[in-house]
Amino acid sequence: MKRDDAVMNRLSMQPISRDVLVQKYLKPGEQSVGDLFQRVAAALASVETEALRETWRQRFLANLHAGAIGAGRIMSAAGTGLEATLINCFVQPVGDCIQGQDADGYPGIYEALREAAETMRRGGGVGYDFSRIRPRGAAVHATASLASGPCSYIDVFDRSCSTVESAGARRGAQMGVLRIDHPDVLEFITAKRTPGRWSNFNVSVAVSDAFMQALEADEDWALVHRAKPGPALIAQGAVQEGDHWVYRRLPARELWDTVMRSAYDFAEPGILFTDTINDDNNLRALERIDATNPCGEQPLPPYGCCDLGPVILPRFVRHPFSIGGTAGFDFDAFGAAVAVQVRALDNVLDLSFWPLPQQRVEAMAKRRIGVGFTGLGDALAMLCLRYDQAEGREMAARIARTLRDAAYAASVALAREKGAFPAFDAQSHLAPGTFASRLDPALQAQIREQGLRNSHLVSIAPTGTVSLAFADNASNGIEPAFSWTYRRKKREADGSVSEYQVEDHAWRLYRFLGGDVDRLPAYFVSALSMPACAHLAMMEAVQPYVDTAISKTVNVPAEFPYDDFKGLYQQAWDAGLKGLATYRPNTIVGSVLDAAPAPSDAQAAAAAIDPMRAQIESRPKGALNALADKIEYWTAQGRQTLYLVVSFLPLADGRERAVEFFMPVGQNGESQQWVTASMRLLSLAARGGFLERALADMRKVAWDRGPVRLGHYRKADCTLVPQWHDSEVAAIAFAIQNLIARRNKLEAASPDAASSSEAPAPMAGAKCPECGAHAMIRKDGCDFCTGCGHMGSCG
Repeated sequence: MKRDDAVMNRLSMQPISRDVLVQKYLKPGEQSVGDLFQRVAAALASVETEALRETWRQRFLANLHAGAIGAGRIMSAAGTGLEATLINCFVQPVGDCIQGQDADGYPGIYEALREAAETMRRGGGVGYDFSRIRPRGAAVHATASLASGPCSYIDVFDRSCSTVESAGARRGAQMGVLRIDHPDVLEFITAKRTPGRWSNFNVSVAVSDAFMQALEADEDWALVHRAKPGPALIAQGAVQEGDHWVYRRLPARELWDTVMRSAYDFAEPGILFTDTINDDNNLRALERIDATNPCGEQPLPPYGCCDLGPVILPRFVRHPFSIGGTAGFDFDAFGAAVAVQVRALDNVLDLSFWPLPQQRVEAMAKRRIGVGFTGLGDALAMLCLRYDQAEGREMAARIARTLRDAAYAASVALAREKGAFPAFDAQSHLAPGTFASRLDPALQAQIREQGLRNSHLVSIAPTGTVSLAFADNASNGIEPAFSWTYRRKKREADGSVSEYQVEDHAWRLYRFLGGDVDRLPAYFVSALSMPACAHLAMMEAVQPYVDTAISKTVNVPAEFPYDDFKGLYQQAWDAGLKGLATYRPNTIVGSVLDAAPAPSDAQAAAAAIDPMRAQIESRPKGALNALADKIEYWTAQGRQTLYLVVSFLPLADGRERAVEFFMPVGQNGESQQWVTASMRLLSLAARGGFLERALADMRKVAWDRGPVRLGHYRKADCTLVPQWHDSEVAAIAFAIQNLIARRNKLEAASPDAASSSEAPAPMAGAKCPECGAHAMIRKDGCDFCTGCGHMGSCG
């Protein structure tokens, strides 16, 4: 079967795809995807011997055009000459000491922070296991003090990421992991219930088989660590057992319910089944894996890397929708593309700039790569198969098996030509229970004889903007399509807003070929229109053919029963999955993308005229309602007091809009001038319609005099904890946000509102870096703004 390329080439590029391509991937002098492919192919071939270089340049170029592309870092940086890594993500080890190395050779906390900052500065995301750090209240003998615990240091890593992010174009994605038996696990689980905390982190709990067995048996669970507790914890019952200390015991069901409640209401933490990960690992005899990259598809050892490249599955569908013939998948062409992709990604390891020498040493010893696929949901629709039915899963499994077998066969051939990876040992690699031990006997025999070039070869990652730029917005990774069309708003440099109609690839191809998109066939099934069990079943079908892991979000409706939700995780463990992430829309994490038809021009115009944001040319005449507020906060210099006055303009709908801010005269202190100036600027912002953005920017201001305490938030156990801010500017902005919210009785809607007398306000989502709305959710494994459609990091 041959694809009708003439027809396909007439499907013009969507404006959103063109803009993403230009802004994120094209370099000076490049005008098209073809120019970019030429650059990348030449770079990948540059590490070949001179005699083979031109041959492989042409083969890599043809493979890129066929749909075998690199992950974002490869497509952006390969061949540019920049000292930026081509690797998307790494795992950074963190030891139990401040500097130097701990007793097991892991870098101290601030050394790990420095290494992570260098990695992010070069463009890589980072995952960490913080479980080695001693718990809050543990003894620190060197300084005769008590430890502050891993969560306090995650705060530091989070702020460092924000600083590094501001200096570069790519957001530094991070994953924080803590073991289910760490004494601080409850604090870790509930930390992101605090608005704004760890906004640069995804978080996951490492769950052992022993815990799941204790859960099934309704037993108590011990929270343990090697570090000796301080006197207060020993007085409360902490005891030593063998080489570790038991800080406390609690019912496993109680701990699991806290995890599940957070996942149900806040979409985090994710779950990593680390025993399954390690049991399946081809290198389990050589390494222990305790963390993953930020999106979870790559469980990695210390300093391990993600060298990823997806193959666009819709490119291999022949006669899509059975128009002009019976729809089918070209497995031969797909397998050939995978084989070339293995060599391309292996070359990336030799071509890439490495932020740290330890990362290079680890990569060269094992040569991990991750060939994956994207567009599975669209490909199944084009094959007239439903994603949520057995026939769709059978096709997905067949595609995944073809990917696995072609990748391993290609790695054997590479080992014959270039040598096996240095750490290769056939006996341990093929030992019973490893992933490789389940390969076909003939392939195992080739591995024993020739070796493997790469220790791991298959990874199903999210594709984010790569899918937008190079796959015509095909469905992301292993996911079904999230919606067939939606509108994306984008803020331009001059402050204006552009709108795009974004269309799913399969949907627009069906329309282009004459299909009626107002009456889609039943095989057009989206993520939100299928039951949760269908998402899980797809992971179960594909995971046996993936030697690392799968990044997948199991979407459930807002009304999904809590007990059924918990059951998904039990089912995932029973099925041998390596982890699970879920997303349930609700008032706390924000609703998912509105997949309804685009509004009419009249509706859009009406919606755009928001009286709270409409521009006011000058201060309204006459007296305005005003509110004076006393702001008390604490700095390193002690208690500080300011009085501020905010004037409000009453609106027809009963709300009041803040339009003027000023500081009464007669107040002393060095803050007088900058506060007065800030109030004037806020007044201009308020009348210009962008007050929320101005206050949000003030919240990010930091200074070198230490944190500022203002307000409180209520923890999950209902205790009040002081709230800290990075500067006086940030603290005062926080106070003003709360003042405005109280004036309009909007505490429950304000993402930052918190006081000593009120419960913490719900979180609508993380702050969007493009539109400023607190509406960033996880969609298809990526950050996605439900306010403007901005696609953030995928790790």
